[in-house]
Amino acid sequence: MAALSFLDRRHTVAPPGYSRWLIPPAALAIHLCIGQVYATSVYKPSLVSYFKADLTAIGVIFSIAIVMLGLSAAAFGTWVDRVGPRKAMFAAACCWGTGFLVASLGIATKQLWLVYLGYGVIGGIGLGIGYISPVSTLMKWFPDRPGLATGMAIMGFGGGALVASPLSRELLSAFHAPNAAGAFPGSAVAKLFLTLGITYFVVMMFGVFTVRVPADGWAPAGFDATKLKAKPLQTTAQVSANNAIRTPQFWMLWVVLLCNVTAGIGILENAAPMIRDFFRSGTSTSVTLVEAAGFVGLLSIFNMAGRFVWSSTSDYLGRKRIYMLYLGVGMVLYALLAFTGSSATALFVLLCALIISFYGGGFATAPAYLRDLFGTYQVGAIHGRLLTAWSTAGVLGPLIVNRILDTRGEPGKLVAADYRPALLTMVGVLAVGFVSNLLIRPVSLRWHEKTEHHFLDEPAASPAPAPAPSN
Repeated sequence: MAALSFLDRRHTVAPPGYSRWLIPPAALAIHLCIGQVYATSVYKPSLVSYFKADLTAIGVIFSIAIVMLGLSAAAFGTWVDRVGPRKAMFAAACCWGTGFLVASLGIATKQLWLVYLGYGVIGGIGLGIGYISPVSTLMKWFPDRPGLATGMAIMGFGGGALVASPLSRELLSAFHAPNAAGAFPGSAVAKLFLTLGITYFVVMMFGVFTVRVPADGWAPAGFDATKLKAKPLQTTAQVSANNAIRTPQFWMLWVVLLCNVTAGIGILENAAPMIRDFFRSGTSTSVTLVEAAGFVGLLSIFNMAGRFVWSSTSDYLGRKRIYMLYLGVGMVLYALLAFTGSSATALFVLLCALIISFYGGGFATAPAYLRDLFGTYQVGAIHGRLLTAWSTAGVLGPLIVNRILDTRGEPGKLVAADYRPALLTMVGVLAVGFVSNLLIRPVSLRWHEKTEHHFLDEPAASPAPAPAPSN
């Protein structure tokens, strides 16, 4: 369609002199919107009350969205590389906005399956496409700092709840006052989803119109790839997406990401009720609803900061060493949270903040780790397939935590000790990831591409004109 021709890759090539620092805001416009998925705990109690369901049934909404994120990223990864970031971002905006509208209808009509379909399936597809669309593009704009590039691309996703959590709380309060238990009626949540769907679509379109790809052969001023000092596991060769998934390195990194995400996602999905439960005495808690929402926002800050700080640090320490930090220190932090987290609010917040910073850092470092192992050829498609680990973790993390909590008591009556079995389970999960990371070695030469390839998300050179016929 001619009306949508502006989405074509050829219209997104940056002109000479274009500043690469204009690209991160385009990525943030997408990721800050889809990062709303981390703020589900703000309205989760309201949905539990409204649908008269348990934590697991409502937690399935979040799990479906994360499953679809990974599946759509894997399925559309090569397509995103081929068509370029603008068309991919537009598709993500349409799916994400539509998902909210369908979910709003489901809440308004009290049809939980429509919420699963809207926010979970349709919105989840938007999550997957939107998540990977700016990553490979930013790595090509920043070949000298791949960890910094992936941190900038993905930190917005971790910061999405920083905006969505207080915004959702204010909108819910404006639509209707909460009941004594702090839950809002379904009509208020339906209006919230309707408002967010429209707002996020508009903001994401800013990213669609401003994103650019570097011209073929572009490089930063003064950058010489041949003079870069190679770090451990870094390769100058290229591995295709089809070959990458046949290597043990891919599946070891898949396990690493699975374990890191499983451990962190359980806290994020239950953040607001968790802090209230940890400081509950009898039927009352010392943490108010407003403070719990603020805690979700604070975790979002550390999630976002961890994605930028730790992934940038990996440019100096190396990817393998930084994952040893995420997983090894993470085990200690979870154990401390299980046994001492309820002793002081400040300690609880500090431990959770550090855990979530490692969780976010793991996400942001993964694309750079893939680049080191497999090169930049089809790294977007490889990254999309790696995110199936996130899909699996999106089921495992909430399922483990919610199932354990459902066996320990009713929502609103849980205490810190009820969370201990789940937290100690996560220590074991992180230990598996730690061992898997230690086993990663350079990719065998037999998987390297034998010929040079033109990167899929760069514009192909125009063919040379045919010679004029002789008279």
